[in-house]
Amino acid sequence: MSRLTHIGEDGRARMVDVSGKPSTAREAVAQGFVRMSAATLALATSGAGKKGDVFAVAELAGVMAAKRTSDLIPMCHPLSLSKVEVAVAAADGGLAVTARVKTTGPTGVEMEALTAVTVACLTLYDMLKAAEKGMVIEAVRLVSKSGGKSGDWSAA
Repeated sequence: MSRLTHIGEDGRARMVDVSGKPSTAREAVAQGFVRMSAATLALATSGAGKKGDVFAVAELAGVMAAKRTSDLIPMCHPLSLSKVEVAVAAADGGLAVTARVKTTGPTGVEMEALTAVTVACLTLYDMLKAAEKGMVIEAVRLVSKSGGKSGDWSAA
């Protein structure tokens, strides 16, 4: 197993020093899903929810979350993001969320993409909980990443 980069030789958590790493173009894509009843899905897609446009609010929340990832995850570096795109789409059994995040820098944007998806899913739950409290947020995962020393990676 590889050594955990956020654990120092003394066994204590630490922020990784990226000062010697070259800046490269980096991108990460993450996905998540909010499972819900057909009635709740119909409400979400109708635009008739009491809190407004469910898709637009969740997408905006995801963008805002990506920009604040280092405030939420203790060992994440604050990054200058060049692109954050969050999309919510109706799917069989619920709403699918995808986030694509880009930067040019010494460290990747996987955590920013995952944070964007997670907060967008939580926002969908918040927007729709009056209709259904039993919704399930699931399948939040990294789909792909590119750039950096470890190169490109895609989920199977």
